[in-house]
Amino acid sequence: MDQRFETAKAKYEAVGVDVEKAMKEAERITLSMHCWQGDDVRGFDQKGPLSGGIQTTGNYPYSARTPEELFQDIEKVLSYVPGKQHKLNLHACYAIFEDGEWADRNRLEPKHFKKWVELAKKNGLGLDFNPTFFSHPLAESATLSSENEEVRKFWIQHGIQSLKISEYLATETGMPCLMNIWIPDGFKDIPADRKGPRARLKDSLDQILSTPYDKDKVKVSVESKVFGIGMESMTVGSHEFYMNYASRNDIYCLIDTGHFHPTENVADKLSSMLLFDDKVALHVSRPVRWDSDHVVLFNDDLRELALEIVRNGAEKFFIGMDYFDASINRVSAWTNGMRNMEKALLYACLTPNEKLKELQDKRNFTELMSLRERVKTLPFGDIWDCYCEKQGVLKEDEWFEDCRKYESEVLSKRG
Repeated sequence: MDQRFETAKAKYEAVGVDVEKAMKEAERITLSMHCWQGDDVRGFDQKGPLSGGIQTTGNYPYSARTPEELFQDIEKVLSYVPGKQHKLNLHACYAIFEDGEWADRNRLEPKHFKKWVELAKKNGLGLDFNPTFFSHPLAESATLSSENEEVRKFWIQHGIQSLKISEYLATETGMPCLMNIWIPDGFKDIPADRKGPRARLKDSLDQILSTPYDKDKVKVSVESKVFGIGMESMTVGSHEFYMNYASRNDIYCLIDTGHFHPTENVADKLSSMLLFDDKVALHVSRPVRWDSDHVVLFNDDLRELALEIVRNGAEKFFIGMDYFDASINRVSAWTNGMRNMEKALLYACLTPNEKLKELQDKRNFTELMSLRERVKTLPFGDIWDCYCEKQGVLKEDEWFEDCRKYESEVLSKRG
């Protein structure tokens, strides 16, 4: 391995890349790993099916059924992922109740996430949080934009409680908590009134954010979507609505890479947003024709996203992962997505970005194209394997066999 690494290192140095520096830069980048891949977004607070435009497809066995099983799978995935400053991203539906207690979404409290804090501390993780505005009887029509004032009041209170929970998570872990708001509100067919629902959403968000909270500990974001299942004709929380709302209220507009038209280049949006805000929040997914939340692959889209993150300063981004697949081994799906994001970030750090920028500024597009293409053939895999080795995780040709063993020895015993 040492000889292959030194050979690869020399090839990168030939195009002006300091490999050791790039690996240290990649190591410092924080990813927020979503908890919901392990159990198909079911959570622990409701018994009904998924609703609100969210679906999982596939019936691969051995999904986590209890908090203990989900924790076990999370720790297994983390053992495969390089980088030492990661976070865990929770949804409110993952509240853990003890001694027969149960609380509805508008009555959730910090104590219902105590076990998540214990898991985070054990593994040196930060925690992010999401109110859950789906998979609930009162989410069947609309939530924060509902014309039913009692329903809207219920969800406003859920948002307020989520702020309290987020502040608790930040206090306990010592890391800021990103609290992201996404709602499934919209219309299947052409609406007769677009402004009314958006006015109600604005009022609901105003009420939630008027609740005092520590803004150093809790960073609030709002997440747009172009369309969804059951809301194909109009989403209340559109990109234009949330960009303007976030700007007016000093919060963040979260960009989900699956929530835009398939022909849009999501990476292109990041630099524009950073000119008007100090940070950008991201959910990284892979859409196939629609927001289908496929497992993130090490493809052109992901590499371009990572390049924009690194070129603009990775410290300016909240990077959360958001995909779920029930058709394959869930631990493997989780691991592939996380490692692929890590790969893309390391690949971006190993790109001669300053040289490329210099060529662009000189409008030397001939050499710019040639250098960019040259970089694509450099022996990245050897650097990646060495990076994993230095981080104490299994290399690319090793982790899957260990994952297969975990399925045989642990997952298959779940029945």
